[in-house]
Amino acid sequence: MNTFTAIIKEIDNWWIGWIQEVPGVNCQEETREELIDSLKITLREALEFNKEEAINEAGTNYIEEKIAV
Repeated sequence: MNTFTAIIKEIDNWWIGWIQEVPGVNCQEETREELIDSLKITLREALEFNKEEAINEAGTNYIEEKIAV
C-alpha cells in the first residue's frame, strides 16, 4: 500500500481536496469524510489509468522495474 498526501480545506460549507503527489486528482464534497472517500476513489482510478497508458505507450518487449524514492 502506498501513502499519498491529501491537501484539504473547507470553503463555504464544502470540503475541497487535492492529492499532492498526483496532478489532476482533486475532489469537492459536502463532508470531510465524503471528500476523503472521493479522493481515494479518484486516486485509484488515476493510478490505474496512468498504468494502462504507460503500458500502451511502451508497446511490447518492456520491463517493469520497481523504483523507491
